Amino acid sequence: MPKLKTKKGVAKRFKITKSGKIKKRSAGRGHILSKMSRKRKRKLRKSGYLAGVEVKKIRRMLPYG
Repeated sequence: MPKLKTKKGVAKRFKITKSGKIKKRSAGRGHILSKMSRKRKRKLRKSGYLAGVEVKKIRRMLPYG
């Protein structure tokens, strides 16, 4: 059986932690930050974890993650 390919777009956006959770970066931090309040930008610095149905899809795209 051939090796499974990793979806590179997903690999760049998500990391699998040692405990098996999927870590993600907050969206909306790319550009046009001048109109956002300081408080909003500060809250977007934190990364979060995925939960629910999406986890199964992401795991399939990261076979060796």
